[in-house]
Amino acid sequence: MPNLENLKKQAKQYLRWYREGYHPVAAEIRAALPRFQHLDDSEVMQATFKLADAQELVARQQGFESWQALKSEAPVMNDQTTRTTRPTLTATAAQLFVADITASCDFFTGKLGFSVDFVYGEPPFYGQVVRDRAQLALRLVCEPVFAGDIRQREHLLSASITVDTASEIKQLFLDFQAAGVVFHQTLRKEPWGARNFIVLDPDGNLILFAGPAD
Repeated sequence: MPNLENLKKQAKQYLRWYREGYHPVAAEIRAALPRFQHLDDSEVMQATFKLADAQELVARQQGFESWQALKSEAPVMNDQTTRTTRPTLTATAAQLFVADITASCDFFTGKLGFSVDFVYGEPPFYGQVVRDRAQLALRLVCEPVFAGDIRQREHLLSASITVDTASEIKQLFLDFQAAGVVFHQTLRKEPWGARNFIVLDPDGNLILFAGPAD
């Protein structure tokens, strides 16, 4: 856990973003603080949000019910941290921008073999789908994120997922093909020794699946 001084600075940063009208902070406020959950982004930004709220937001992100609970545990947590070895990153999750969380979940579960880890909000504005160790976060965005067809023209990937063997990447491609998935790029061998393909999801996100060529 970060030390208490850094967490205080983080809380002040959230408050500063809120006062400056930085709209993306609304989703984090709504996700962390129950009293904001029924509000949309605009309503969140028009509500009362004070330093105490920002501190509670930071505390809940760290797994505590309140800022006071976080402060009481911080010395213990920080003492434990100083005795541990270098942190190991155990997982990564890409975030995809989608226009409809439910429709996106249906695509990933029905076409790509993922399962829904969770969806959040009513109507849902955030969620996550998983398959094995692959995690894809889904974030509702109601306006275009990219200009025109730049993602397809420039092959801008939203996520990259790997398998361990050549047989797995071939079978995965055949499975997706049988499910009627739309491909931005079909299975091919790359000069650097990989074999991969790129799936196009309903929102235009490009998702690379890769494995060894042999």
